[in-house]
Amino acid sequence: MNTTLVEELSRRARDLSPEERVQLAEEILATVHESDEEVDAAWDAEIKRRIAEVENGTATLIPAEEVFTRLRRLPK
Repeated sequence: MNTTLVEELSRRARDLSPEERVQLAEEILATVHESDEEVDAAWDAEIKRRIAEVENGTATLIPAEEVFTRLRRLPK
């Protein structure tokens, strides 16, 4: 693939709505990263577990500002 085509596709993609660009990006990434059903299922289960913890009040939540403060203190 030549650079001119990539540049043209990139330019045309910028004319899309944000939602369309996200859809396009997801479709392109899906052709690069093969889906692993076992990994996808594990992530789905983890996400559901975390949501359940938040909803039933057993999750330990940390305010965003505290997280950012901690991150700023980390060595670079």
